[in-house]
Amino acid sequence: MHNSVNQLVSQLLNGLQLGSLYALIALGYTMVYGVLKLINFAHGDVYMVGAYAGLGSVFVFSHLHHLIPSPIGAVLVLLSAMLIAALVGLIIEIAAYRPLRRRTWIAPTVVIGGISGFIGWNISNDLNRTPVSCYLIGAACFIAVGFILWSAAKRRSLTTGTRLTALITAIGVSLLIENFCVLPQIFSADLRFSQPIVQYPEHTSFGSFHMETDTLVVFAVSLFLMAILTYVVAKTKVGMAIRAVSFDAEAAALMGIKTDRIIASTFALGSALAGAAGLMVPEVTHSSFSPTAGVIIGLKAFVAAVLGGIGNIPGAMIGGLIMGIAETMVAAYGPSIGISTDYRDAVAFCILVLILIFRPAGLFGRFVPEKV
Repeated sequence: MHNSVNQLVSQLLNGLQLGSLYALIALGYTMVYGVLKLINFAHGDVYMVGAYAGLGSVFVFSHLHHLIPSPIGAVLVLLSAMLIAALVGLIIEIAAYRPLRRRTWIAPTVVIGGISGFIGWNISNDLNRTPVSCYLIGAACFIAVGFILWSAAKRRSLTTGTRLTALITAIGVSLLIENFCVLPQIFSADLRFSQPIVQYPEHTSFGSFHMETDTLVVFAVSLFLMAILTYVVAKTKVGMAIRAVSFDAEAAALMGIKTDRIIASTFALGSALAGAAGLMVPEVTHSSFSPTAGVIIGLKAFVAAVLGGIGNIPGAMIGGLIMGIAETMVAAYGPSIGISTDYRDAVAFCILVLILIFRPAGLFGRFVPEKV
């Protein structure tokens, strides 16, 4: 009996650990939706970039005064992964989503045109063309994409894009990031494994109860990051501006709030949390990752945001924890009742179907009537 209780508590803690990571990613979905009413499906790919950023940071700091493994090195790696992920989120907002609200073409041309030119150069290089022709093909791709974006910006009226346009753009950005990162010159399609960034005892004891130290550390770090976000949103001027823009963007702009800057800050904050999760998930689970690593976990985090009530920050946290506990319980106790552990990923989508049937607004969401 005592062993059964210990096992149950241990599985609950494992679920809280996994759920806290889902919550970190879900917060990015819910913050962007709260401000723009946009489902940023590229957010899972920001998580993936955070994983690679963590791997690169480990390589750099391990050769810099041998900071890895050490607590200081672990903090530096975490901050580096969050900073790079925040930068990627910022670029996505400026290059992909802002042009839907403004007639801008320079930033999309630099980013999307540059990526297209690089892909064109890479393909021609793989075909063993001459170096000059490779550069010419890359430049032609860059100019062609730039001209298309410029002409599209001239034709489009200065109005807010439809939600369908934004949704299609989000899916396109996600596919662009994944396929761009698969290139051998970027991340390649090879599976990668994280390296230990800090050394600590494998188990921590509380009386007669033993738990894995990984679980305790990840849960504590996740709670700390979520507490910082809660403080920023609730107590700072930036957070007040984010809440104002989410309530009424036009009225906030009339009051002098720079809405584009606030939207960019929202993307950066949410992406930084996804970057932190991207570092911690492979570190704790010792699982491999590739440029498509953000697809499934991004969908699960999206379900967590919907479960808690998308647009609601506390709801995203609770939804992530519920998701993590449900998935862990299926993996731990499912075989004893005839449910294979292979169905642990299906839990997220079962929860999504149920929540959409019985409470479409989520556990903490509320229906808001739209004016017509």
